[in-house]
Amino acid sequence: MKIAIIPARGGSKRIPRKNIKPFAGIPMIARSIRTAQESKCFDRIVVSTDDEEIAEVARAEGAEVPFLRPAELSNDHAGTTPVIAHALTFLLEQGDDIDLACCIYATAPFMQAGDLQAAGNLMTATGADYVFSATDFPFPIQRAIRVGPHGEVGMFHPEHMTTRSQDLEPAYHDAGQFYWGRTQAWLSSAPIFGPRSRIHLMPRARVQDIDTPEDWRQAEAMYAALEVIARAES
Repeated sequence: MKIAIIPARGGSKRIPRKNIKPFAGIPMIARSIRTAQESKCFDRIVVSTDDEEIAEVARAEGAEVPFLRPAELSNDHAGTTPVIAHALTFLLEQGDDIDLACCIYATAPFMQAGDLQAAGNLMTATGADYVFSATDFPFPIQRAIRVGPHGEVGMFHPEHMTTRSQDLEPAYHDAGQFYWGRTQAWLSSAPIFGPRSRIHLMPRARVQDIDTPEDWRQAEAMYAALEVIARAES
């Protein structure tokens, strides 16, 4: 089986009720569920939550909520890998035979069905333990600067002070949208950012962290702009 697991705890503090807050008119988590459904990649779409209201929204969208996540995996410090491992362990104990599990964040409104499909195909083609969404930095990280305790400025890598941008190695960062992974990799806590992982490259125009109210406003503006572009191109 291939399953999607969407972690969505209820205790978001910086954006209260973030996972079910309406984003462009639709509960945020509903967008992730619908995109997972549209991709047709998954035999099951499971939401891992500690919150009954989130569970109700998820079920209304056609996702499964076969358990409520325990409190020790629902606090501010709970990592993604233990949450996915917990869900997998529960499902395996119920008799499911799961080969691949894709962690999809509830706050991924820019993710598209084609992204999930392409990343899943890359898993098959490469035999990787994980394939996750990533994008490139807009500015060379080798030119990053630091500010000292008295306001003084220095470069992290002064040896690249005069290196041309096109001669610097490109750098990428996690897009925070989805992570395809093999069941054994999740259960053994194999590192996601390691040599047995591959990236699915996303355009920067479809990548935005949504952790603060300012992030949320930025994401809605980006989403509206992308919809205008899509209508103009159709």
